[in-house]
Amino acid sequence: MASALSAKHFHDEQAAYDYVEARIWRYGKACPHCGGTDRISKMQGKSTRIGTYKCYDCRKPFTVKIGTIFESSHVPMNVWLQAIYLIAGSKKGISSNQLHRILGVTLKTAWFMSHRIREAMKSDNDRLMGGFAGTIEADETYIGNKEGAEPRRGFGHKMKVFALVERRTGISRAFVVKNVTVNEIVPIIERNVSTESRLMTDEASHYHGIGKRFITHDVVNHGRGEYVRVDRHTNTIEGYFSIFKRGMRGIYQHCREKHLHRYLAEFDFRYSNRIANGVDDATRAELALLGVVGKRLTYQTTSARA
Repeated sequence: MASALSAKHFHDEQAAYDYVEARIWRYGKACPHCGGTDRISKMQGKSTRIGTYKCYDCRKPFTVKIGTIFESSHVPMNVWLQAIYLIAGSKKGISSNQLHRILGVTLKTAWFMSHRIREAMKSDNDRLMGGFAGTIEADETYIGNKEGAEPRRGFGHKMKVFALVERRTGISRAFVVKNVTVNEIVPIIERNVSTESRLMTDEASHYHGIGKRFITHDVVNHGRGEYVRVDRHTNTIEGYFSIFKRGMRGIYQHCREKHLHRYLAEFDFRYSNRIANGVDDATRAELALLGVVGKRLTYQTTSARA
């Protein structure tokens, strides 16, 4: 990772802008104010900010930052690229404290950058998972404590996560749920999984009804000590949860429920784009960069958004 971070765009601001522009504007520059594409020129001058262009249709200046997670940020672009690479390349995540020390930004800035990058990692892919001959593993897990909840026996005070993993492609989708019930779980499965799939779950009762809608619904009974029966298992999704929990407990440690959906987007992104799927750290960082458009957050909305 250290050698990869020696690339010029991580240390030179003009090179960083050139790198981002080549990827965000790969089909040509377009004015974010009026949509013009023809009468655009790069602004020159000692006092002109790096990467500034002017549209001569609407007479307004703009940069590649507008309409992205970088908008209104005073953090240098090369530092943003370093942060994206570090988060994308850290299997279990990297804390805001660590980013603060490595990048030389304030802790508040590191925290805000992390959440913006997680937003960029959020998948916009709404295709149905599975399909013919595809196996989907579904399971739920519990982590941390809800804000203000008193620890007690059972899972009522815990934050609840439901996830799906496509066994063949290794793609995952995880969701924060209020309760692990039929009313919460079934709509998520209906929206995300093709009924032509093979559904794989444990013996939990909330899967009984929905399981009948799939080509097959195979169950492993963990309550009876059964974990593998030929190719019937939920080991793939349990492996996903293992990485997620090690990251949340060992790296992030404290997470409020209103931010949990962004952490899930981060772990989904890295899991779906991992080495086993042919994606190395550099490619993963590029894929994260391609997701920055249209996902602007302000500090206020990041802090308040549920």
